Amino acid sequence: MFYEYLYPLADQISAFNVFRYLTFRTGGAMMTALVISFMIGPTLIKHLTIRQQGGQPIRDDGPEGHLLTKQGTPTMGGFMILLAMTLSTILWTDLANGYVWAALGVTIAFGAIGFVDDYLKVSARTSSGLSGKLKLVLQAVVAAAAALWISRMLPEPLTSTLAVPFFKDLLIDLGWFFVPFAVIVMIGASNAVNLTDGLDGLAIVPVMIAAGVFVLISYLVGNTVFSNYLQLYYVPEAGELAVFCAALIGGGLGFLWFNAPPAKVFMGDTGSLALGGALGAVSIITKHELVLAIVGGLFVLETVSVIVQVASFKLTGKRVFAMAPLHHHYEKKGWAEPTIVIRFWIVAVVLALIGLSTLKLR
Repeated sequence: MFYEYLYPLADQISAFNVFRYLTFRTGGAMMTALVISFMIGPTLIKHLTIRQQGGQPIRDDGPEGHLLTKQGTPTMGGFMILLAMTLSTILWTDLANGYVWAALGVTIAFGAIGFVDDYLKVSARTSSGLSGKLKLVLQAVVAAAAALWISRMLPEPLTSTLAVPFFKDLLIDLGWFFVPFAVIVMIGASNAVNLTDGLDGLAIVPVMIAAGVFVLISYLVGNTVFSNYLQLYYVPEAGELAVFCAALIGGGLGFLWFNAPPAKVFMGDTGSLALGGALGAVSIITKHELVLAIVGGLFVLETVSVIVQVASFKLTGKRVFAMAPLHHHYEKKGWAEPTIVIRFWIVAVVLALIGLSTLKLR
């Protein structure tokens, strides 16, 4: 909005010329989302606490300590992040950019699915909301529509291809399978973040770390000079996604203020499904889907731990982990919650650095 209405006035007021710079708008989006989160946070938490009367239902089969330490904490705090990042993105991005609307559409739609899931849990006072199959179907419909839209906007030869990190000229044409692949990426990222969201601050910081990496990736692949120098595939206008990712970080920072241990609010599926979907959509547009698997490796580990646990129990009747996802395993082993959270953050930072190395090692 600022770009459309203020930048054209640069001829009369030279100060408005700063709105032409993507870096300025990226920083502005982050700060705006942060301020919005701080402003609406207390009111939203108070409202959720009153309306939910008992907070998020805690699983009976989860770690025993959660029944004592997390009982009564309201959920749906992800709405704070979504509102802050959406308003900030609209204010600071180029509204004519289709990539931003595609990513924002996936984020809001996945957030709506998560909101319904959270609402059903809270209203029925149960840890079961939407059925897993229905949730996946709804996500698949949204993701497929977004994938088709993104494919039509991408330039040739990127419309249906997969770029492989560490190789400068390896571009795999997926053909008709591109849409199913993109759906898997978005749904996989969404549910992986959802599985990770089990301890105070555990999911939001790795999400912000991954978003920070994609701020840089979006900026680079959308710039002809930098993409050519780094031998990345150039995606015209993808740089605007840096504003979107920065707004996500700002909203996430504001949420973390209230989600830091002991959490005053949980993001719920409203936040976790949306944020994972956002990362998946951005990775598809920037042609860095495999890099997301590296940068978001913590989410991958959490997901794999669940798959291994379920498969092992069904095949052998034995469990590999004390409890899945992986963070619960360490809780059962006696690790304190802050220890688990901070160590997982460290893992996320290391994986982000490895992911960034793919930009140069080609």
